[in-house]
Amino acid sequence: MRVAIPHDKDRATIRNRLRAKSHKIQDNIPGGAAEVATDWPSEDRMNLTVSAMGQQVRGHVDVLDDEVVFEMDLPPALAFIQPMVEGAIRQQGQRLIGSD
Repeated sequence: MRVAIPHDKDRATIRNRLRAKSHKIQDNIPGGAAEVATDWPSEDRMNLTVSAMGQQVRGHVDVLDDEVVFEMDLPPALAFIQPMVEGAIRQQGQRLIGSD
């Protein structure tokens, strides 16, 4: 699943916002029992691992010149919630980068 969110900031600003706010990602996952782990393997990529309800979803966020791209690997058993996850990523992603 790929969700691109446009922005008009420089990459450094977007990276700083993501680093400063990434701890808020788990606050926006329904149920309140999710754990989110992040790491930065490179300057413009943040890896994500979301663990909730016995499931683990991995993905990453790429900071590009004019957009931030969230890519998540939903297991087949969770494919039915893809539209809901896409909507949540779009809404919360805009808040994370400050372009809402």
